[in-house]
Amino acid sequence: MKRHIDINEVSDGKLYTSNDLVKVECNDCRGCSDCCRGMGASIVLDPYDVFRLCSGLNLTFEQLLASSVELNVVDGIILPNLKMDAVKNCCNFLSDEGRCSIHNLRPGICRMFPLGRIYDESSFKYFIQVYECSSKNQTKVKVKKWIDTPNINQYEKYINDWHGLLKKLEDMIQNKDLDVSKQISMGILNNFYLKGYDYGSDFYTQFYVKLQEFEAQIMW
Repeated sequence: MKRHIDINEVSDGKLYTSNDLVKVECNDCRGCSDCCRGMGASIVLDPYDVFRLCSGLNLTFEQLLASSVELNVVDGIILPNLKMDAVKNCCNFLSDEGRCSIHNLRPGICRMFPLGRIYDESSFKYFIQVYECSSKNQTKVKVKKWIDTPNINQYEKYINDWHGLLKKLEDMIQNKDLDVSKQISMGILNNFYLKGYDYGSDFYTQFYVKLQEFEAQIMW
């Protein structure tokens, strides 16, 4: 999801890699669930997020859509996001005790918070969104430990490639009519979300097969 901001106004002015220390550790968020409330449609799910949720909860993507996930337009493309509880205005996976009930399966945006990503032509770096987390007295932790995702280098390459694909498609649909934009969105949903994965096999291998097939179908 694009954000048109001045990074110097929302960060400490520094950029970080996964091997750097950042001041975001907050005692395991104990006693606080502010970032799980009032988030609207901002927790956009990439294919690995959905793979992790479906395999961990033993649900299909269609079953997630019937319960805890919804579809919205993000920068011109239809993508899934976590659905908020309409009554409590909080994440559907937030327990009554104010704890994440899917913590080991949580999406990448949740894992990263309050970090953000800033992309250049070929890669990205992290920055601290200094006004987003309400916790005080944070301590330092290494970025890759904070994100808590196996094979961090492979994961970051995937994130960069996924972002690159969406960016190319966003630029492409600016010059297309509504029907073509819908076709592109349905292609994304079908290829990367609805079309089944083998949850017993490596996600990244399957993703890059799907990416190759999808790019072969698109008239760039």
